Amino acid sequence: MGELIKVDSLDGSGSFNVYQANPASEPKAAVVVIQEIFGVNKGIRAKVDGWAEQGYAAYALDLFWRDTPGLELDPDVPEQLQQAFGHMQKFDLDKGIEDIEATIRFARAATGKKVGVTGYCLGGLMTYLAATRIDTDASAAYYGGGINNFLSESHALARPLLMHFAEKDHFIPLEAVTQIREAFAANPRVQIYTYPDVDHGFATAFGNRRVDAAATLADNRTQAFFAEHLS
Repeated sequence: MGELIKVDSLDGSGSFNVYQANPASEPKAAVVVIQEIFGVNKGIRAKVDGWAEQGYAAYALDLFWRDTPGLELDPDVPEQLQQAFGHMQKFDLDKGIEDIEATIRFARAATGKKVGVTGYCLGGLMTYLAATRIDTDASAAYYGGGINNFLSESHALARPLLMHFAEKDHFIPLEAVTQIREAFAANPRVQIYTYPDVDHGFATAFGNRRVDAAATLADNRTQAFFAEHLS
């Protein structure tokens, strides 16, 4: 359904691939999907295609292009999971935010509409950081690991933010989620949901980690959130 396009980096160091899918008619708005540590794989492409089916122009940028462009890994293959952790260790968060900003600018110019950001795992953290550092219109983060380490930036949040967490996440302890809840307790722009009896990755498009009921509930909330804030 989608296609690969090129977007220029803000620092002039090159251009990176973005998987793009457009709706059949005029888009309601744009949605930028931020990958997990597994690259823009078939699961992330499925997320982009899904947003296009719902009437949004959707984009997923290759976050790892500076290290290993075109990386696609399967989290259900143990060797590839370990490989993904290695790429994450080399990832430059600040450069990643620059590339997200470049993609948001591209999406806004291409559509003339508001731009929402959503992401998973590493992409959940990047979604949060984009919400505090970039001019996003609304953001929805799924199990963003490490958000609690960046709560000093919470004061910079100017637009609506939705966060989804797994109750039994073996990467994100509930203590971290509690810290996040406390940091945003007085902020009416922020909604936080925790999903019982599920682990990290429960909302992946498919694969062993997916839990249909929790994924559907979280995705329905995200769809309603974007319908409200990107219209």
